[in-house]
Amino acid sequence: MTTDTDRQRRSRPHVTKRDPGEPGNTLPILFGILGVALLAFLGGSYTMNRGLFPADYLRRAFDSGNALYDKMTRYQDPVQTDFWQPARTEGRGVVFHDPAAAYEGLTLYTSTHDQRAFLIDMEGRLVHQWALPFSKVWDDTAAVKNPQPDSMVWIEKAHLFPNGDLLALYAANGDTPWGYGLVKMDRNSKVIWRYLEHAHHDFDIDKDGNIYVLTQAIAENDLPGFEHLNKPRIDDFVAKLSPDGHELERFWVTGAFAGSGFGRRLYFVPWDVHQSRGDYLHANAVDVLDAPVPGIPESRAGQVLLSLREVSTVALADMEKQSMVWGATGAWLRQHDAQFLPDGSLMLFDNEGAPGGHGPSRVIELDPATEQITWSYGNRADQPLDSVARSSETRLANGNTLIVESMASRMIEVTPAGRIVWDFVNPVRGGAAEDRIPVIFWAERFAPDRDLTPDFRTALGLGGETPPADPPVR
Repeated sequence: MTTDTDRQRRSRPHVTKRDPGEPGNTLPILFGILGVALLAFLGGSYTMNRGLFPADYLRRAFDSGNALYDKMTRYQDPVQTDFWQPARTEGRGVVFHDPAAAYEGLTLYTSTHDQRAFLIDMEGRLVHQWALPFSKVWDDTAAVKNPQPDSMVWIEKAHLFPNGDLLALYAANGDTPWGYGLVKMDRNSKVIWRYLEHAHHDFDIDKDGNIYVLTQAIAENDLPGFEHLNKPRIDDFVAKLSPDGHELERFWVTGAFAGSGFGRRLYFVPWDVHQSRGDYLHANAVDVLDAPVPGIPESRAGQVLLSLREVSTVALADMEKQSMVWGATGAWLRQHDAQFLPDGSLMLFDNEGAPGGHGPSRVIELDPATEQITWSYGNRADQPLDSVARSSETRLANGNTLIVESMASRMIEVTPAGRIVWDFVNPVRGGAAEDRIPVIFWAERFAPDRDLTPDFRTALGLGGETPPADPPVR
């Protein structure tokens, strides 16, 4: 006999119990997660591109993650950072010297392998050095609260005073804002004073001994007229220091540039800078005027010429008026070390602006009123010069030009006709295969009898003309 209960059992659908881990259960969940992730990605992309809330927070999180990743991977071994480059030659030290044509003297330079400044003779022999680790300089008043270890810090630029005192600008791998500070030390590397703001790249000294140095700071406010620029932003400043290192005044470069007649050049900042780094101007050189510049009616003594890399612009700032009074772009791209020569010519290291665009580097001298190039070196088969970043140049008293090709870690002296009369390659090597070379940022040449005091010359053991025959720098 069949009961109602039996009929109900037979009429129910057969259900097979599945293991939660079987594909039949997990695939819908997986597709659901992927769908949510895709929607989040598309929504985040739209938010970031449109600058909608919470774009700033997303960007900061992304940038912070990138910075942390870089610090954990790229900035553990200094030799693997871009402040060391593949060596382009087997040459080390002075590889060529023509004493009859070169401006004979001593050359001061710094290298990213150490926190030292080296003074060498024309044969590359070490005459003197200054060595002061940043760990011996730092204190808790510094803008950099957690400095990198000494192995990641170097002297970016230095200036030698006639008596042997040295002004040294410290920098380190991987930190933002850039720059660790400016330190004055004596000939024995003892601290005289320190200025531990985010001083970076370059400084200059006026006829009264005041020091003009570039500094940076993080800005969270909108830039008037350019509210579309992402934040946080890296703002540039010029700090004027007294001869004993006290800050006298500060000039807001970013604000003055944005408010000037050529501020619209901020619209041409490269996309990657706008989207991530926030370093919209990237000031990399400062040059104080001793007199008005012929051809620039707005110029006067005491103004400062600035090189602004990301907008490929050189600009003249009046710190008293807190304004930009003149600016120029021209046949150069992402330049460094812009300076006025005594005759009023503008000279700079053109990193990427050789004809054709993004080409090899060159040094150019031009008339600032007409922008006509009157002299150049580089961008020729017989004048190879290639440094996509950094680098500098100095016009010497005999008319030759001392050029630093940073990415090759090389210093050359060339005549007005473009002939090399002195050629020096950084002798230091690193890496497992000893095939990487530390960068040289900048160099300066001194004639001892003219530029150094008798007391310091005696301390160097020069005794007149000839430096001592010490071993080459290593």
